[in-house]
Amino acid sequence: MDKINTIIKGSGSFIPAVAKLNRDFIPNRFYDAQQVVIDTPGEEIVNKFRQITGIGERRYVTDDQHTSEIAAWAAQKALEDAGTDPETIDQLIVAHNFGDVEQGSIQSGAVPSLAARVKHILGIRNPNCVAYDILFGCPGWLQGVIQADAFIRAGVAKRCLVIGAEVLSRVLDGHDRDSMIFSDGAGAMVLEAAEATAGGPGILSSAAQTYAIQELNYISTGVSNSPEDDSGIKYVKMQGRRVYEFALKHVPEAIKSCIDATGIPISQIKKIFIHQANEKLDEAIIKAMYKLYDLAPDLASVMPMNIHELGNSSVATIPTLFDMVRKGELPEHTLHPGDVIVFASVGAGMNINAVCYRM
Repeated sequence: MDKINTIIKGSGSFIPAVAKLNRDFIPNRFYDAQQVVIDTPGEEIVNKFRQITGIGERRYVTDDQHTSEIAAWAAQKALEDAGTDPETIDQLIVAHNFGDVEQGSIQSGAVPSLAARVKHILGIRNPNCVAYDILFGCPGWLQGVIQADAFIRAGVAKRCLVIGAEVLSRVLDGHDRDSMIFSDGAGAMVLEAAEATAGGPGILSSAAQTYAIQELNYISTGVSNSPEDDSGIKYVKMQGRRVYEFALKHVPEAIKSCIDATGIPISQIKKIFIHQANEKLDEAIIKAMYKLYDLAPDLASVMPMNIHELGNSSVATIPTLFDMVRKGELPEHTLHPGDVIVFASVGAGMNINAVCYRM
């Protein structure tokens, strides 16, 4: 090939079966970050949560399921969708943040890597299929796509399998209101080299940033909000207001820089697959990005969402959402050859990234 582009060959996802509804959190006793009890009635807390985040329910894995397993299941679907022989995969990249956490355990398992575990589950024998993990917060899966694209364009790899999988239900503090945001899930994509043609499919541009000075611990791990918990167990923690302000300040510019690098006008962007973090935040980010062009978006048309039923599954939100749209599971959104779409994410690090792609 004279010029190489990276195309999406197939996609797959795994949606856990256990639905955790907002009302299930009403009996919880919540405390703030200073371990002071929140006296607001539980029903009022969950109703306000729904208004802010848009989340009505989320999905959890069953007690016997693990991150590496659901990653492999999503990967298998992507391979089948692509019609790809697993033995021809050159790079197997798994994005996650907490490894395999056993039900009832306080320890994360990440040795061997989750990617190696996925390769084992898939039964891939080819030693030249290099399997490794990537830790990049919620934008991890998209960073894996950016990395795979770099390998493909460099001629190092011809075919990559990029997976995002997370079981956050096992690292949540039930006394922290933010625990209601998070969920479990897995999504995968097969990317491969193709001859670049004018107007043809492929990755058009990408952008990535890391802010790690005062922003470092906006999303981190910490002890329970409950003053009665002296276990020392660390749970995922988020400074919600700081994350919101950070994302609204920096993500619109990052998405714009990615779009502008393509030379394609914003009016031709058909869909924006943004990390399903919080409905109000996602809407605010897209509105702010369009405002940089002195335009207002038609959110219902350009921004598909699955957060209402699936919650925030971190690295899995974008590949899961894309797979659902691509396979007609969100009938109000469709994709067609030639459509230009954007993937964008923000999360712990604090990291931001975006990718423009032509279908």
